[in-house]
Amino acid sequence: MESYDAEDRILFESAGTALYEEIVSSGGLPDGDPRIAEGAELHSAFRQLRALGLVRHDADTGTWLAEDPSLVQARVVSPLSQQGARLLDESSSWAHAFSGLSHTWRRAPQGPSQGPFTYLHAENIEPFLANLVAECEEEALTAQPQHGRNPRLMSIGVLRDTALLERGAKIRTLYQHSARRHSITREYVAAVTARGAEVRTLDEFFNRMIVIDRRVAVIPGGENLAVALAIREPSVVAYLVDVFERSWERGRPFTSKETSLMRDIAAEQRLMTLRMLIEGHSDPVSAKRLGVSPRTYAGYVADLKDEFEAETRFQLGYTIGRLGISGTEQSEAEG
Repeated sequence: MESYDAEDRILFESAGTALYEEIVSSGGLPDGDPRIAEGAELHSAFRQLRALGLVRHDADTGTWLAEDPSLVQARVVSPLSQQGARLLDESSSWAHAFSGLSHTWRRAPQGPSQGPFTYLHAENIEPFLANLVAECEEEALTAQPQHGRNPRLMSIGVLRDTALLERGAKIRTLYQHSARRHSITREYVAAVTARGAEVRTLDEFFNRMIVIDRRVAVIPGGENLAVALAIREPSVVAYLVDVFERSWERGRPFTSKETSLMRDIAAEQRLMTLRMLIEGHSDPVSAKRLGVSPRTYAGYVADLKDEFEAETRFQLGYTIGRLGISGTEQSEAEG
């Protein structure tokens, strides 16, 4: 059976399922339907349905008929589940094999290559992080503002973090509220929280960071994310953990969809937008700090103009100032 990946699934969800439903409801799809011809809009989706075995050709009527999807599902999903299980087992075995070496390395006197601060460049960052996670024994703390999960790396991240959780370590992750609207991030969160990870979101917090076992922290080496800084200095790592803990306490559980919680999140994003306007930040900077696109941020500002009955941003700013709004009202009330 041919194997399928995320790209195939996206095609199936976006076009294949709709075409299948049409074939079922109409009783078949004629051979000559121009939409499935080479290069036509539904050609790729139709070709995928054929490869999956979800349609069969009836030579007597010259039509394509639908097949029972439950029979096909087992052929597609079972190999993927088995492959995932094999990868998890292999990942766990490799982590165990390296654990002894990691202990030896950490016990050795620090040399020039393992000083308190190490700069990592471009292609060295991901392998370094992968090794850190592989040797994690107790807890991984991660903060990922501004961006959701990378779809190309999501499956790798799930396998890696699942292996960590299966070893008995903990994962706590912070995102911004905007990550709740990112489908790939929601898939990742669902996968890891099912195995015990905890994920929360905030309106805004410090830059991206990962801390492993409270002994090594990795942060950006400046605004350029192509450079990272690995920190082993205990006092600095402890400071970063404290910053994380303070933000974690203010975070909202990612998996909760309670109406009151969602209202609170909307209110926090509204106040954050007000603060950006009051502080005079440009739209690109404001959007980045809220973790949304400039277009989404412009929508937030438009909502505020409607709320305060202002036609221009100048009028909006004047009204906010006249009313004495600071953008911190909620946090002051909570404090």
